[in-house]
Amino acid sequence: MAVVAELMVPREAPKPPLKWAGGKRWLVPYLARLWKPHQSRRFVEPLCGGLAISLGLNPKRALINDINPHAINFYRWLKKGLRISLRMQNDETYFYTRRLRFNQLISQGKADSKEAASLFYYLNRTCYNGLCRFNRKGEFNVPFGRYKNLNYKRDFTEYVSAFAAWEFRCGDFASLELQTDDFIYADPPYDVEFTQYSKENFGWDDQLRLAKWLARHNGPVVLSNQATDRIRNLYKELGFEVVVLKAPRLINCTGDRTPAEEVLAIRNL
Repeated sequence: MAVVAELMVPREAPKPPLKWAGGKRWLVPYLARLWKPHQSRRFVEPLCGGLAISLGLNPKRALINDINPHAINFYRWLKKGLRISLRMQNDETYFYTRRLRFNQLISQGKADSKEAASLFYYLNRTCYNGLCRFNRKGEFNVPFGRYKNLNYKRDFTEYVSAFAAWEFRCGDFASLELQTDDFIYADPPYDVEFTQYSKENFGWDDQLRLAKWLARHNGPVVLSNQATDRIRNLYKELGFEVVVLKAPRLINCTGDRTPAEEVLAIRNL
């Protein structure tokens, strides 16, 4: 399949509301070509991250899931028309007081509150590189970002219509109740040594579970991941067509911007 032969841009939708390290917004034109013939189906993203793909493709119906409860709580509040009233300030001392408050809400069982959703957005915008990282206690531990200037959004009502027929779930991907003809796009953490994105880690055993789970689905499936040898071999062995693209290297501690290789594993398309 010549997946790169023609790039398409889907109908306009709200932009992804969060900064997201390793986001796949660059991939939307490639996926749009695969998605277009299937737009009447329900779109399923079992590891949604920053929502770059879901919002980029802008399906009418969607089942959106992630293991990170704080991202999902934020998206659920967007669906309700979130307006943030708390003060947001690009200041290091203030950032750490708000990070402490966010972690207090988690420990108090209030992680699903509007305040927690608002703080999650503030921390995401203000922290280093938009990273989303938690320790084993479930505490957000990304440091202050030291940006010269930051713009904060307060009114998210534009997401209400986009999310009208979207269902947000939080949990392991394997717990999702799929319909036979769902169109699935999966973007797991890269197959590299990984700093924890949630208090649960995502290791090679999870990569194997995901690949086998996707292979059992009868409808269209697309997966993206870094093009390591074992990822390519895994999906080829499971009957996927494997395409390699050049991906922008958006964040790298050494400043290296050399394009990385990204796999698209495609099945039932």
